[in-house]
Amino acid sequence: MDGSPNPSPFSSAAQPRDERLGDVFLDAETIAARVRELGAEITRDYHGKDLLLISILRGAIYFMADLARAIERPLQMDFLAISSYTEEHSESGTKAIRFLKDLDHPLKDKNVLIVEDMVDSGLTLHYIVRSLTLRRPRSLEVCTLFDRPHLRLVDVEVRYRGFEVPDDFFVGYGFDYRQSFRNIPYVAYLRLGPEQPTLF
Repeated sequence: MDGSPNPSPFSSAAQPRDERLGDVFLDAETIAARVRELGAEITRDYHGKDLLLISILRGAIYFMADLARAIERPLQMDFLAISSYTEEHSESGTKAIRFLKDLDHPLKDKNVLIVEDMVDSGLTLHYIVRSLTLRRPRSLEVCTLFDRPHLRLVDVEVRYRGFEVPDDFFVGYGFDYRQSFRNIPYVAYLRLGPEQPTLF
């Protein structure tokens, strides 16, 4: 043996351990560079202001942790957990959203930044923004790592976006498949065989 360490199976330069992991879409260095850029932009925009970051569990926690470290302003962090379900007695099968975990901080007169992992249709985000606006924050903006504006079904304003991405299914850096792969430090495509269920 030459004494050199074995490459981590989660390194973007290593052969992935799990055969379901496809090609790397964004490596860890590219993600980190973009997060630093977003952090610098938010630092400038909130100069002289305190800031409250809100993450929706669980996908955005990795992004929010890195983004918080890249923001050179005093800030606090809080978390929401939500669930979507089909309303009973609804002939159309209307989807509704409820909070499973509410915020610990009051929002009145706070500068609030919602940190999302992905915005596509905008339906969930629209509900969250509308609900939080009723709590009278001083300002309320949205930052997302991934954006799919071509899939919008409602009009939501996203002030900060990391990457505009295609409709492929990704895992890593918070994105999961059946609660697995969130801890991979890069974002990869997911390979699924014909026996696997539809993802969307």
